[in-house]
Amino acid sequence: MKKLISKQLVKYLEGKGVQHIFGLCGHTNIAFLSQLENSTIKFINTRHEQIAAHMADGYARVTKQASVVLSHIGPGLTNTITAIGTAALDNVPIVIIAGDAPSHYYGRNAFQEVNLYSDASQYEILRPIVKRAWRVERPDLFPEIIEKAFQLAENGRPGPVLVSVPMDIFSKEIDVRLFERLTYHNPKLHKPSIDQETAVKIIKTLKNAENPLFLVGGGIMLADASGELRDLVDHMGIPVVNTMMGKGAVSDDHPLAMGLVGFWGSKFTNEKVRNADYIFALGTSFGEADSSSWEEEYTFNFPPTKLIHIDIDPQEIGRNYPVEIGIVADLKQSLKVLNKVAKEMVPVPVQNPTLEKEIAANKEAFIQSNQEHIKNNCFPMRPERILQETREVLPKDAYITTDVGWNKNGVAQRFPIYEAGTVLTPGGFATMGFGSPAALGVKVAKPDRVVVSLVGDGGFGQNPAVLATAAEENIPVIWIIMNNSSYGVIAGLEKAHFDTTFGTIFYKDGKPYSPDFAAIARAFGVEGVKIESAEDFKPTLEKAVASKKPFVIDVSMVNVPTPTGGHWNIMDIYSPNEKKSHAVVSIN
Repeated sequence: MKKLISKQLVKYLEGKGVQHIFGLCGHTNIAFLSQLENSTIKFINTRHEQIAAHMADGYARVTKQASVVLSHIGPGLTNTITAIGTAALDNVPIVIIAGDAPSHYYGRNAFQEVNLYSDASQYEILRPIVKRAWRVERPDLFPEIIEKAFQLAENGRPGPVLVSVPMDIFSKEIDVRLFERLTYHNPKLHKPSIDQETAVKIIKTLKNAENPLFLVGGGIMLADASGELRDLVDHMGIPVVNTMMGKGAVSDDHPLAMGLVGFWGSKFTNEKVRNADYIFALGTSFGEADSSSWEEEYTFNFPPTKLIHIDIDPQEIGRNYPVEIGIVADLKQSLKVLNKVAKEMVPVPVQNPTLEKEIAANKEAFIQSNQEHIKNNCFPMRPERILQETREVLPKDAYITTDVGWNKNGVAQRFPIYEAGTVLTPGGFATMGFGSPAALGVKVAKPDRVVVSLVGDGGFGQNPAVLATAAEENIPVIWIIMNNSSYGVIAGLEKAHFDTTFGTIFYKDGKPYSPDFAAIARAFGVEGVKIESAEDFKPTLEKAVASKKPFVIDVSMVNVPTPTGGHWNIMDIYSPNEKKSHAVVSIN
């Protein structure tokens, strides 16, 4: 028996447990889209493909499953590039299904065909940033391609994949048995673990080390291994530092959690890292910001520090630093074995009261050093106060998405995260415009949780059409727009090194300018409040949480730099032999 591919594809996705598809219509994909009308799958209609892909990114990060994006040909697909690049660098599994030119019109300048490099070469657009890109050449190949796509996206090092589908393929009929045979295959593969001998070697090394520590990256969240990590930390009594992507893997209120490393990290944490004799790195790539541009006097110092490194991707082991013990394995499975071995080799949990006291004192000193800013009633508000009051209002299990600037770097430094995976940050790409749509995806996946997007005015201005989707679908996300009428971080850099802010501050008629984002929100049918004084912010946020509606809070913020305890080599490029970083930028 034969049926339309579009109809069978919907049934296939339902069988895989897909509950939502994010996307936008076009003449190349409506044959498939029409079949979704009576499906159990909810189609989330967006006003821009970048929004759809960022939503899918946020959704996949919290569900730990591949999400699905539906795209149109040409400009539809190219609109996803930034968001898919973000997902790729942060190892987020997404399956992009993109309509393409009809197969029988290849090379004839079919409407919106991508053919300058070669005929019907649309699928090559995303090749540099996806794990694999397929173009469906024959109808009968479609079932096995879509199955391979999901399996590849979710396994090994997760990431996005592309399936480019000539529009005529959607409307072809094929034997239903080609899809039905896929039901006999289990795409949930058993993941590699660590062997007993290596586990014993690691635990013995950590037991005998003088100043060991755990370095935790975003791979812990991808592997859903935070529980196993906490068990090992508690049993071995070893302190933990985290990269920006690893924040929250161990709760920030844990007595052995020291905080962020690298450029945005504290001097206390960076110094502890430099003086460690062994670092056990879990799911991290030792990126530039986390490693203070790999300059040994600031953060990591290999050697004399020795490195144990577990990652699912062999390319990451030894990429930036030499390893003494390198393991290619799944973190969750590995930590289960390590916990078992640790309890056998170290029967009594290790206590480390002296170090815990030192960590607690450092945390308290940091809190006290910020009290002046937290209690400051100035308006525009201090960013420290905005973050402090946001944390006070939100429940501990709330989800936070960040963008770039204070809302990202400041959150990583000083915003306590208590549950693993509840802060979503654009890590590798540091993508401006990620936070506001990603929050929608998170809320769709976790409707019972409070979801807040902390975003700058520059970032929110990238994708304001998120408000249309929020209103249409009634997705109650709260957007806190930390508004400094500028690209604040870059303005601070340019001011410090070149004594100008040209091109970084928004002006109109010679005066600082910002749209009234609260009014824009109301025009979209979303609640919006423009904060007029520091005292108004906290009660407005409490009102937003209680409303359970989409809500925009536009709050003016002074443009001061986020303090840094590490180093970023671009400073030396701008100003050789000078110790400059970011400057305060007065906008008036």
